[in-house]
Amino acid sequence: MDLSRRRYWIFDMDGTLTVAIHDFDAMRDALGLPQGKPILEQLAELPESKAAGLRRRLDEIERGLVDRTRPQNGARELLTALHSNGRRLGILTRNSHDNALETLANCGLDQFFDAGCVLGRESCKVKPSADGIRKLLADWDAPPQKAVMVGDYLFDLIAGREAGTATVYLDPSGDFQFADRADVCVKDLSELLARVTADKQDDTDES
Repeated sequence: MDLSRRRYWIFDMDGTLTVAIHDFDAMRDALGLPQGKPILEQLAELPESKAAGLRRRLDEIERGLVDRTRPQNGARELLTALHSNGRRLGILTRNSHDNALETLANCGLDQFFDAGCVLGRESCKVKPSADGIRKLLADWDAPPQKAVMVGDYLFDLIAGREAGTATVYLDPSGDFQFADRADVCVKDLSELLARVTADKQDDTDES
């Protein structure tokens, strides 16, 4: 797959553009939720009178992680290359919009993203729904065939496939448990940048 021809790039944030630090089991314990099911889906099943307080607590927990968050290896270089080549960049995260903006700023990555192109859990149906991807593509007037979804988890890949974009699976462990849902698998973002650069060079050589 020639990624260099894809003009629209959508990234997951936590664990993709940033080093993963969320301990979801500990977060479920702090919220008094059972293990084994994603937090947002559990909150959606609760009465709003109970869910509202837990959502506020979840925001607080994730806000407390912002200062500890660091950019993923190769994130700045990849985003710089894509941005300088006129690519449109967006983020689709299950984190909140405000926490996403603060995290990007803390990691020095905020310069690459317009705030309106950072979609949090309040902005659309959360992944694995493709709703957020479709929203970004509609805002950009972009076809999915020219877009990429980059993420580190199954939900990112499901969303990308549902929306019809290319899917890039980042797994620093190299296990690639969800490789069957991905068009491209990489262990870090530097490898992804090398892949994009190589594809572009191949196009130049053929022309």
